[in-house]
Amino acid sequence: MLIKQYTLRIWLTLLVLLPLSTAQAFSNAPNELPASTLSDQVEVADEAIEEKPLEALKPSIRQIRTAEEILLKLQRRHYTQRQFDDELSSALFDNYLKRLDPSKSYFSQQDINEFEVYRLVLDDGIRRGNLNPSFIIFNRYREKLLAHLDTLIAELPERIAALDFTLDESLLLESDDQAWAADNNELADRARKSLKNTTLGLMLADKNEADIIETLEKRYTNQRQRVKQLNAEDAFQIYINSLTGLYDPHTNYLSPRTSENFSINMRLSLEGIGAVLRSDTEYTIVERLITAGPADKQGELQPADKIISVAQGANGERVDVIGWRLDEVVGLIRGKKGTTVTLEVLSEVSVNPDESKFIQIVRNTVKLEEQAAQQSVLEIFHNEEVHKIGVISIPTFYIDFEGSRNGDVDYKSTTRDVRKLLAELEEENVEGIVIDLRGNGGGSLQEVNQLTGLFVERGAVVQIRSPSGRVARQSNYPNPNYYKKPIAVLIDRLSASASEIFAGAIQDYERGLIIGSQSFGKGTVQQLADLSHGSLKLTEAKFYRISGGSTQHKGVIPDIVLPSLYDSQEIGEDTLDFALNWDTVEPIRHRNYGNYSTLVDKLNTQHKARIVDDPDYIYLTEQIALNNKYADMTELSLNEAERRSIIDTDTEARNAIENAHRVAKGLPIKELNTEDNSKASPTNADTQVTVIDSNENLDEAEVVETEDEKESDPRTDFLLTETSHILLDAIQLMNGAEGDSKKPLAKNQ
Repeated sequence: MLIKQYTLRIWLTLLVLLPLSTAQAFSNAPNELPASTLSDQVEVADEAIEEKPLEALKPSIRQIRTAEEILLKLQRRHYTQRQFDDELSSALFDNYLKRLDPSKSYFSQQDINEFEVYRLVLDDGIRRGNLNPSFIIFNRYREKLLAHLDTLIAELPERIAALDFTLDESLLLESDDQAWAADNNELADRARKSLKNTTLGLMLADKNEADIIETLEKRYTNQRQRVKQLNAEDAFQIYINSLTGLYDPHTNYLSPRTSENFSINMRLSLEGIGAVLRSDTEYTIVERLITAGPADKQGELQPADKIISVAQGANGERVDVIGWRLDEVVGLIRGKKGTTVTLEVLSEVSVNPDESKFIQIVRNTVKLEEQAAQQSVLEIFHNEEVHKIGVISIPTFYIDFEGSRNGDVDYKSTTRDVRKLLAELEEENVEGIVIDLRGNGGGSLQEVNQLTGLFVERGAVVQIRSPSGRVARQSNYPNPNYYKKPIAVLIDRLSASASEIFAGAIQDYERGLIIGSQSFGKGTVQQLADLSHGSLKLTEAKFYRISGGSTQHKGVIPDIVLPSLYDSQEIGEDTLDFALNWDTVEPIRHRNYGNYSTLVDKLNTQHKARIVDDPDYIYLTEQIALNNKYADMTELSLNEAERRSIIDTDTEARNAIENAHRVAKGLPIKELNTEDNSKASPTNADTQVTVIDSNENLDEAEVVETEDEKESDPRTDFLLTETSHILLDAIQLMNGAEGDSKKPLAKNQ
């Protein structure tokens, strides 16, 4: 069984085009609502252009039957065994509205009041084969969105000219913190503020009024065209996933085309940039980078970045993709191996939400050998001596199933590769090993079991609980020749699923130290169930550690915590709506292989004393603090002078942080701007990076940093280096260097 990585959620939100059909009337609710009264300010653009009027979308018989199938599977097979009743109907009502209008920009409280008649009857509608209420709401959404865009397109120059950037007003960033607009007048005011913010952001990015108008006209026209293309399958998929999402965030309906894309992604045969994307209605957002993929190697694209335009080649025409369907954006980014795509992105941590940067990436396939485990040796100057620490990086838990089935003696798997790497590191006489699982999103359950068996002699690795309450155990085979030297496991917020099982087992057996930041918290098992129309990815089980605690929601808490490069409020299972909770089962009696838990306090003391003046630590923590400052903003000023002041202050702060780091490293200072610094990653000193401006002329070939530039870059992988120091501290303590050891260091046999 494969553990489905959370990164594959891109395919769960794709919208696809399918034929329309009809459906029955809803017996205990009106077939339609009164037409909404639009604001007096709203005027439809391009009245002279003849267009076919929008026809009301209706559910098809096929969709009705599919909804019934999904409900049956949810009730019989989902882990939570949730009651499908009025309480769930009410939650479905709220979740559907949130998915349609997450920013509360189109529906007013007047609309919501009209929809309230459906709150407690949605469950009955699905059971009785009736989806009309959801389509009535969707039709209203489409109507209001189209009217909004028509107004913007028709009145854009006048509206931009009327904006006053000297007023002290702000835009609320978190829609959950605000109520629905009271009426259409309040909606119009919210639309004005949104346009003002977008315009101001473009102004601060040095665009003139003509360029701003041209950019936004094109954007809104593209959005309008896509609204016109919305069809019954779009409405059905959003509604059904509003239902499945109430069970947990990893249970999703996949339409036939979405299922096909899911299969392609699982085979890793896709030629593109190696990034997993999702949609939040308006923006396409980077969910995760595939390890060893083109974007990961390029080094500039980051999780949570928003993609706003795509261009083919270095100098191709930019296509604004704000408001585009996710599958259409993916189609633009995909391409033939060796070709170049240029992405325009907005940084999640930027002080100016509309200040973009351009990233050029050469498309390629993710090769299995590049996803394979790799080893290296670090020479660490520790306590006045040079020590050797081995590092094994594992990007994913992989196995060549076909090669295994065919009896190929050389088939690749994580365990087989790591076994060879351990032998190589033994020849290097390393004192201990760091297992680097940063960014590892999971993979084969079989492999995580067998890999654990390389470091413990025998025993259970993970417990799996079914909806019935039955708990099964996965164990490794006895291995008297297991690796016995000390190990540390380095994890981060992107370490998920199988990574968490391995780290949790190592921690529970006290076989090594867990170092880094809290892991993702993906502790559920999904299976793909076929439907007559599409398929359903269904959560059917939960993972538990041998100590009894689940990896779900909480993840793995490190013994020694290091600064996190990722915002825990943006990334992680506990950030997802309706995530299953953390709980426990009976623990399994197990052997302890060390006494690492007794060393943690001492190790933390030594760690803190060592890093207090470390320039890499200071640089990292100051960058994180500055990013968090803006990530925590709840309101954004719409006053131009204030926004410019914030940006100037941010630029000065980032320059100061960068140059203080360079001085501490004995390097000359640089004059840097916000774009140079805002996305600098202290973990990749030699990363190949290409950042281009829209007016630059570059060849199709990948652009890389010069050797001189690399040599002058002071950034190092502080997290890996400090993990090595902590492991050496533990080794010395266990060898009685300070008399704190209760158990001597085991030598490999």
